[in-house]
Amino acid sequence: MPRAYAVRDADGRLLFQTEGFDLAKATVEANFESGCKLLVSGEDAARAQLLSLQKELDEALAANSAKEVFLSNMSHDIRTPMNAIVGMTVLAKKHIDEKPRVQDALNKIETASSHLLGLINDVLDMSRINSGRMQLNSELFSLSDLLHDLMIIVRPLMEEKGHTCHLRCEHVEAESFYGDALRLRQIYVNIISNAVKYTPDGGMIDLLFSQRIDGTLCHLTFQCRDNGIGMSEDFLQRIFEPFERVHNSTVSRIEGTGLGMSIVRKMVSAMQGKIEIESKEGSGTSVTITIPLPYDSKQPDAAHLVGKRILLVESDPGLKEDYQRYLAPEGIILRVADTAAEAVAATTDSSVRGELFDLVILGHTQRDTRGVLDLAAYLHQAEPSLQLALASEDDWEKLEYPANRSGISRFIPLPFFRKTLVETIGSIFQAHNEGNGGSEEIPDLSGKRILLVEDNLINCEIAKEILLSTGAAVDSAENGKQAVDLFAGSAAGTYQLILMDVQMPVMNGYEATAAIRSGSHPDAARIPIYAMTANTFAEDIARALQSGMNGHLAKPIDIQALMQLLRKI
Repeated sequence: MPRAYAVRDADGRLLFQTEGFDLAKATVEANFESGCKLLVSGEDAARAQLLSLQKELDEALAANSAKEVFLSNMSHDIRTPMNAIVGMTVLAKKHIDEKPRVQDALNKIETASSHLLGLINDVLDMSRINSGRMQLNSELFSLSDLLHDLMIIVRPLMEEKGHTCHLRCEHVEAESFYGDALRLRQIYVNIISNAVKYTPDGGMIDLLFSQRIDGTLCHLTFQCRDNGIGMSEDFLQRIFEPFERVHNSTVSRIEGTGLGMSIVRKMVSAMQGKIEIESKEGSGTSVTITIPLPYDSKQPDAAHLVGKRILLVESDPGLKEDYQRYLAPEGIILRVADTAAEAVAATTDSSVRGELFDLVILGHTQRDTRGVLDLAAYLHQAEPSLQLALASEDDWEKLEYPANRSGISRFIPLPFFRKTLVETIGSIFQAHNEGNGGSEEIPDLSGKRILLVEDNLINCEIAKEILLSTGAAVDSAENGKQAVDLFAGSAAGTYQLILMDVQMPVMNGYEATAAIRSGSHPDAARIPIYAMTANTFAEDIARALQSGMNGHLAKPIDIQALMQLLRKI
């Protein structure tokens, strides 16, 4: 019997049909709404084409099913932190006179808000990537700074679950790279966060960074290994598909969009890199990412450090060895004290001999913050001119205020390598010679005036309250046109800074900045203008700079980042 073939669309409309062995001589062409053109010739070809259509249909149905699951997951995952935010706000208002209850509620609101923002960022990133609008920056960045920032982000996640983390760096020759440090950090954070999520309490996570130099490129390899629940062979085949998440009773309460790994792979591919995953159920997972990056081989000029006397207060054998290996070849005289008592004895001895130290580096661990600050306060009181620096893997912005009060005015981030350590110490001495003292947590901007351009009343109120805490005077404008008119009508030197929203009615922030820069006001070319916007993609930052802005601050407002900017005006 001759076999009949028919192909219909989703609404049941007949696209084409054939019957009998005459198909061998037939040529059937069909055009679909998707723009796909099918050319079929011969019975075998028709059968293959139909099988191909069936496969495409199955894939489309699977994709739609995944999206439905994604929407269901997102409905749950977004409502969960939103419920916490709304509920804790109600409790805070109900117990407004009970400071501990309010503080606890605010802490939980902050945690839930951070989680919600992460979910939103994942969805926006995926949308941006799929639409082809993601752009990569190529800026010089330090590997040491990248690792320091990375560990600040992921360490609290590990501590919350009692994980042991080991960070190792092998064969580090290149320290400064040209690339998109923000996206690179996002890749690493995503991988480590997954390891934390899927590793039971008390587990182990090993992080390894290594390099291979190939001409003008350095192949930077990152490996994250955990002893978590692992993945099945079946799921490994689908791990990079959007909206996919592991489904079993062990991880049913783990929240997320299922977009993370898809975003990671697309970003790694955009950077011309590769990602490999090895995993086995019950035996953990290993993720290896290698990305080729141009690097800066220039070495710092350390001639001005020859003969400098430095006291290192550090008990960690590995760190002591690193300091010695990096600083001794530069002609620096390094003395090491294991304890606070040895440090006090060393400074007393140097004072008696008339050979004061040029710098004291205080090694810090999170478990001994109070002891380090007490030692710093003693040394500062005994010799106020003594330069004190804190070397820590912790966040300087959290330590800065108590450290400043103890006499510490400088910071050396961990981990460090030769170039970053020498450059950091060099900048400490340079700043000291220029008489640039340490900064306070909140700068004193009394006598300064800031123009705040923001169309959202709540955002304007929040930003204004933060700015007023510095003692600065603040003028506000609801749109770009008002800002241009206010600036144009002001006397020279009236404003020391303009904080510019981007999406506004009448005239947006880019247009307003361009109008200010091209105006005839005496301060038009030199007034600092910073974008303060929720548009945070690389291309948004690039557009801000192209319009004449000096920099970019993301919303929600990072108060510490804003304070760092305000210290400069």
